[in-house]
Parts: sequence; C-alpha cells; structure tokens
Amino acid sequence: MAATHEVFNQPAPLVDVNLFATNRPMQAALKFNAPALDTAPLHALGAVAGSGEMQAHARLANVHAPQLKTHNRFGQRVDLVEFHPSYHVLMAEAVGAGLHGAAWGSPHLLRAAGFMLFTELEPSILCPISMSYAVAPALKDNTAIHNDWAPGLTSRSYDPTLKVWHDKTGLTMGMGMTEKQGGSDVRANTTRAEPAGHDAWGQRFSVTGHKWFFSAPMCDAFLILAQTTSGLSCLFLPRVLPDGSMNQLFIQRLKDKLGNKANASSEVEFVGASAWLVGEEGRGIPQILAMGTMTRLDCALGTSGLMRQALSIALNHTAQRKAFGKLLIDQPLMKNVLADLALESEAATALALRLARSFDRTDNAHEQVMNRLLTPVAKFWICKRGSHFAQEAMECLGGNGYVEEGGEGVMARIYREMPLNSIWEGAGNIMAIDLLRALRKADAAAALAHELAPAKGMHPALDRLAAQLPIRVEEMASEMEARRLAQDVALAVQAALLAQTAPAAVFSAFCDSRIGGAWGHSFGSLGAGVDFGAILERAKPS
Repeated sequence: MAATHEVFNQPAPLVDVNLFATNRPMQAALKFNAPALDTAPLHALGAVAGSGEMQAHARLANVHAPQLKTHNRFGQRVDLVEFHPSYHVLMAEAVGAGLHGAAWGSPHLLRAAGFMLFTELEPSILCPISMSYAVAPALKDNTAIHNDWAPGLTSRSYDPTLKVWHDKTGLTMGMGMTEKQGGSDVRANTTRAEPAGHDAWGQRFSVTGHKWFFSAPMCDAFLILAQTTSGLSCLFLPRVLPDGSMNQLFIQRLKDKLGNKANASSEVEFVGASAWLVGEEGRGIPQILAMGTMTRLDCALGTSGLMRQALSIALNHTAQRKAFGKLLIDQPLMKNVLADLALESEAATALALRLARSFDRTDNAHEQVMNRLLTPVAKFWICKRGSHFAQEAMECLGGNGYVEEGGEGVMARIYREMPLNSIWEGAGNIMAIDLLRALRKADAAAALAHELAPAKGMHPALDRLAAQLPIRVEEMASEMEARRLAQDVALAVQAALLAQTAPAAVFSAFCDSRIGGAWGHSFGSLGAGVDFGAILERAKPS
C-alpha cells in the first residue's frame, strides 16, 4: 500500500528496565523491614524480569494456553498438559530465583520482594511456585516423605518431566482442596480415603472422589483433603508412584478462565489413587490453614506487584504521549490520577512487605500476633483494591490499553488477572471472618496499638483512627462490620508504615485522602494542595 500517513506520538514500550533498581517504594520498604538484607539477588532478578526477552516469553505463554491431552494416539490414557516452551522458560527463571521451596533456606522477605518483581513480568506461572512454597514446611509432619522430597522441592533446577521423584533434578507441588458442592467450605468435601496399608511413607490410603479446582495438575505431587473415618485429613498424593507407575489421578478438563491463562487449572477425579497421611488423621483443616497463610501472603504480594507494573506502564505512556498541547502526564487531571495510583501502589507494597517480615520473626511475640492479624487484612484490602486500580491505570492509556497486542497489551492481561488474588485462597468475606478469628485468639488490640505508635502525632486523621481501632477491635463481635474493620486496620497500618518509609508528600496525601476524607473515593480526586510532582517523581519507573 502507498503511505497514507506518518505514525507518531505513539509511546515506546517500557522494556529493558531493571524492575528493582527503579522501584523506590520497594527499596524503602526493604530497608525499613530488614536494613541488613543483601538485595543483590533482587537487582539481578529485576534486570531479568524487566527484559524484552522475558516479556516476549510472558506474552507467548499466555497467547498459547496449556492444552490437555487425555489420551495418546493409541487410545491409552495419558493425562498430560502441554505448555508452550515459553512457559518452561519462565518456570525455570522463577525456580532458579528461589521463589518456590528454596525460600525456606533464605529470608522470607527477600523471597517476597522477588515474588513481587516476577509478578510484574508474568503472574500466572507463579501458581505452582506459590504452592510449592506453601506446602514444603507442611511435609515435615511426615518425616519420611519430607526426607525424600525436600531436596527436590528446594532445588533450583526446574525439571518438567513426568518421572518418579528420585529420578528428577527438581520437584514442584500443588494443592487440591475444593470440590463442586463446597468451594471454600471444605468441610462439605465428599472425597473419601480408605486405609490401604503401611509402607516407608507411613499410613497409605486409597482415595476416591474429585477436586473442582486443581491448579497446576502437572506438578509432581499434591496435598489434598479427603474424608477418613476420623474426619477430614491431609494427604500427600504423587502423580507418579514410588514404583514408577502412574497414580490413579485423571484430569477431566482444563478451566477456561477470565485470566491467568498461562497456568493450567483443572478438574480431576481420583479412582483409588494412592495417598499418604500428612499430620494427624482428622486434623486436615488446621494443616491446610497453615499452608493457606503462606498462599494468602502471596496473594497480597502478587496484587502489589501487578499494581506496580500497571502504574509503571501508565507513567511510561503518559510521559511520552501528547494530547491537547501537552504531555498527558502534565495535564492536571491526569497528574491527579497518576499520583493517586502511586499512593495506592506504595501503600500496598509497604503493607505486603511488612507482612512478609513477620514470617522471618516467628520467635517474636509481637510478630506472631501481627502475622495472624495482617494476613487476612492484607489479603482482603490489597487484593480488593486491585481490580479498580487496574481499570484506572488502563484508562490512562485510552484505547491502547484495552487491546491485547504489543507492549501495552500487558495492561489488558493485568486487568484480567487482578480479580484472581481476591478470590483465590478465600474471597473477601472469608478474609473478614478470619480477621474476627484472629481477634479472638490474640491480644490484637495491644499489638495493633504498638504497631501504630511510631506514627503518633504525625497526622490528626491517623491519630483519630489509631485511637478508635483498639476499642473497635476489642468490642468487635458482629460479622456485619468485619469488612469495614479489615479496611480500617489496613489503612491505619499502611499509613503508619508510610510515615516511616515514604517522603512527607506521600504520607500526608495518603492520610488526607484515605483517612481524612479529602478524597472522592475514586482515583484522581486528591486535593489541590497535594505535592503531585514529588509523588510522581518517586513513582516513575526509570
């Protein structure tokens, strides 16, 4: 075709940027929570995750979704899920960075920051990474299995082959909890487990039933819930049995999901599958809740990472795109929107990494209480804010943000991904109820007051909220107000953290808007007196 026009005023994509070196809020949060932390691994991972090469792999892994092969050409059952080669490249990088079971040999805070950085690149492949991280310590309740599997689960070698555990250089694990009739109410599970003898791994069961959401079915093994004669129990179910034969686990179909396309989520059935008891029989729910604490941390970390990536893309676009005689980023209303998004993103980062710190200090009484308190709070509030955040960031790009192809097509992928972390591992109501459980079991009021004390006197609105919260925490009895309490605890802790880690412009604008009422409850409604320039300078991704 003949040339009809010159293409101009189209921003260059955000590519080949070190995601850690340009993330000032993350650096500040890490310095606050662990001043002596060696961040060299994060610099290395940030360069990889921000590279154009890895961004291409992220796109391909999502465009070419996993495919289920139930049978081979001879009609024999094989139950294989085939992935695009880019999926395996991404998995190898995540495993090599120690984001899975290897994290138990290094600070949880370091792993948490790495998880956030990788989420900016591609979140959906992190499902088996997160589950491997969460289930590894639970296996200690079966010493024989732990001794056999721990080396593979902590290996930094990714091995996707379907072989017996001792012939592999690395292992991954998943979970299987929910069923058609129950969802989050796992006590309604009907999958049953019948005693089938003892062997080197302990009590063995024959499992018959199903799982409705069985993510990453190509993992090497799974922790599942099934009903024994003693009640709901936690069982270890490998894909390949110790003798090298395939276990009786059959993949029925893969879920056609809104987002999370690179990750295979499946429906499975067990027909006399072999599984081994982990922990005490009939005590499966406490076992699973311990693992759920870890995956809920990852939900908060993941959404925080997606917020940062959406903000970075919006800032990159508006700093290059002109409209009505100015760069978009210089237009007053756009400046307000971007600064508001920047506040939300930094507050999410601060809260998520504060929660991660508590996992490194399990011998500290205050940290134990804050872990129990902040896990449902962070998961509830950060993840709940994600979808609205992504929609507003997408709007900064206009129509370009709504299309799938090209560098800015990442925004559409982020938008489709955002609701997942709010749903996975317990939706909003489940988290609010879990907060109430936490309040009944620990001296939460005193711990919360101690957590907020460093910010006392720094902002009148925060002082008022901080004075009210311990009373509300002690008096809280009704589920009806649990969501509001979770929101207010999150905002108060976020504000107190920003008081200690962020510039005054960020802290004051956050308190004025989120706590003081000088906000229209939609992004872009900050007051005119906010120091927009300082907030945007801190947030810029380059």
